[in-house]
Formats: sequence, C-alpha cells, structure tokens
Amino acid sequence: MDSLLNMKRELIISAVLATVSFTAACHGDYRPRAVGLAEEIVVVMDSSMFYSETASALENTFGSEITTIPQTVRNRSEKLFRLTYRDFSNRDELEELKQLRNVIFAGLIDDTTNVSTFINEITDEPLRVRIRQNESFAFTANEEWFRDQWVLVLSSTDDSQLASMIRDHREELTHSALEIDFRRMEENIFRRYEQTDLSDSLWNQYGWSVRMQHDYIQTIDTTDVVMFRRPLPDNDRWMWGWWSEDVSDVSFVDQEWINTVRDSLMEQYLQGTREGSYITTEYQRDIVTSEIERDDRLRGWETLGTWQMVNDYMGGSFVNFTWHDSESQRLYMVEYGQFAPGVEKRNFVQQFRAMGRTFRSDPGYGASVGIR
Repeated sequence: MDSLLNMKRELIISAVLATVSFTAACHGDYRPRAVGLAEEIVVVMDSSMFYSETASALENTFGSEITTIPQTVRNRSEKLFRLTYRDFSNRDELEELKQLRNVIFAGLIDDTTNVSTFINEITDEPLRVRIRQNESFAFTANEEWFRDQWVLVLSSTDDSQLASMIRDHREELTHSALEIDFRRMEENIFRRYEQTDLSDSLWNQYGWSVRMQHDYIQTIDTTDVVMFRRPLPDNDRWMWGWWSEDVSDVSFVDQEWINTVRDSLMEQYLQGTREGSYITTEYQRDIVTSEIERDDRLRGWETLGTWQMVNDYMGGSFVNFTWHDSESQRLYMVEYGQFAPGVEKRNFVQQFRAMGRTFRSDPGYGASVGIR
C-alpha cells in the first residue's frame, strides 16, 4: 500500500489542531462521497481494545452527553457523536471501512494487530519515532480516499498512554470533528435553496447578515432587533438579531452579561400565548459559553443552553452568537431557538451552530450611514 501520510499531514496536539484547515474536495474531484451518518463515528480498533482505556477515553471525548439539550421522558440524552466499534480481518473489510464518512483508526504503534499494521503502513518512520517518544499521537487523513470524509488516526506505545493523551486533548480532538460537521451542515442546509434576498436586506439595511434557510419568514423589524420564524406544528424554530453602536471595549462580555441581555430581549420579543408568559434562560441546566476562532477582525462568543417559558410549561434548546466588529465598533447578537418536544435535537442544534457561523458584518457600515 502506498504511504498516504507524512510529516506534513501530522497534527501535533496543541493549538495547531484547533486551527488546522480541512482539505475540501476540489473542482473536478469526481470520487464518490463517503458513506455513513454525519452524527456517527466508526472507531476501528482491534477487538481486544473494545473495552480498553482508549475506548473509554474516546467515548468520553466524542460520545459525551450534550448537557445543553433538554431531556424529556420521550427524549433520551443525546450524544455529541454516536460511536460504534469495528475490527477487520482482511483487505476487503478494510476497504469498506475506508469508505466511511467519519472514521477513527486507533492502535498501538508496535502492536501486531491488523489495525496497528495498517497504521504503520500509512505513516513514515520519522512520524513513528515521534509517536514512540510520545511527541505525537494524532493526525488526520481527511478526504484521502473519498470526498466529504473525516479520518483521525490515533496511536501511542500503550493503551494507558494513548487514553491519557486523548483525555488531555479532548477539546482539540472534538474541535477537529465539529468543524467539518459544521461545514457539512452548511452545505446541506443551503444546497437546494436559500433566501439571499433576506441576507442582502440585512446587509444593506443594518450592516450585517447570516445565510438564511429557505422557509424562515420575518416577524419583527425594529431599529435594533429583527426576528425570523420557521413555524411548523411539531418543530417551531426562530432566529433573532440585535445590535448596538459605538462599542469599542468588550472586556465586559462574559456569560452573565450575554444571558442578561438575552433575557431582557426575549422578555420583550418572545412572549407566549398565556398572559405574562415569555422565554427566558433555564439556569438550572448547563450553559456553556466559549470564544469562537475566526481568521478575520471579528471576535465571537457562542453560548449553548436551554430556555424555558415563564408562566407556561415549554422549553427547548438555544444557540446564541455574540459578535464584535472592532472596525465598525458594533456589537451583535444572533440567536437560534427551537421548540420541538419529543424530537431529537442534536442535528438541529448543529444546524444552528453552522448557520450562526456564516455571520458577517460591514466594517464601514457606521460611517456609510452617518452613525458616527
């Protein structure tokens, strides 16, 4: 077998992993797409490792429970990814595994199992030396065999060491999988049709925009708040945006400030049908805020959590984005929410996270309309 991976493909687990760019299928690439569900990762390891420390570390990393999604009697806890474990005994079975959309190959570098032999075949000697010295343990081969494919190879000298390195670098590893998941979500959402007229209107009138899915309709339009809704009987979804001028310092932005502003806006604009009912943050469940890495002037925060209806029995997931444009000195919020009792929500939350990442702002908007 040809050597498919070299030192240039290697990912040293550090901040580099979080910023690595995935190789997209180029024009003229007529290879078939990888197969499998976007939310499933197949872990290829020797069957003797199915109950190993490494398998447990992978489950706790990629298969961890999403605590920012509501649970009901009908709706079990949902995972970041659903993991299944496979081994192979011949080349034909290996070729089938190489067709999968999300696949992890995990094995010990000096073991004699089929998986470890394969890892040795696709790595060069300098990389194997680094693995033995515990200087490297993870690298990707995205779209090496099929289009739209995420491949992660993990190896170390023994089970405990490999498990420890996976646990120590959980954030970087999951970032690797999530970034390609967001890219796929964006492609799938807007493959057939999107409302470019709504995005253009936001850009021209208010100096910012996100890509708009095909069946959102505008319900609110004020001087600093807009709202769009996708009303379906069993799966109501919405998106709202808010912005503020002349904000040069964002040192005050943290989770408490974000949720205070959110709650104030939702009490006014997201009211229920019962008197005195409105949406607010559910503080009894986990709320997670993290900064978003981008390669432009925008600084962003993503907040994941659940909402509840005051004076009513309703709740659901939300994904909030807070953005600051240092050139226009404008601060933005864009939030997506859902009410869909009994419906699994993982993929919808991933859609929201992908759509919110399409945010862009006009750095010259304030000056062009005479705000400052």
